[in-house]
Amino acid sequence: MSDLIRIFSERGDLAHLALFLWASAASAGLLFALRELSAASRRFDDFVRELQRFNRKAHRRTDTLNKDRD
Repeated sequence: MSDLIRIFSERGDLAHLALFLWASAASAGLLFALRELSAASRRFDDFVRELQRFNRKAHRRTDTLNKDRD
């Protein structure tokens, strides 16, 4: 990386180097945010699936209790 900086500084393209570093950091931040968003979406999907499973079991239990009362 220091060779790359030296090449840019010898040519006087420091603005291009700064732009490249900014774009790299922005892209890395975007990838990180997308990865976290994807993980949050999976966790929410798992939560909804477990809630649905709970409701199904609770409904079955309620139906069984109501049949026993009749």
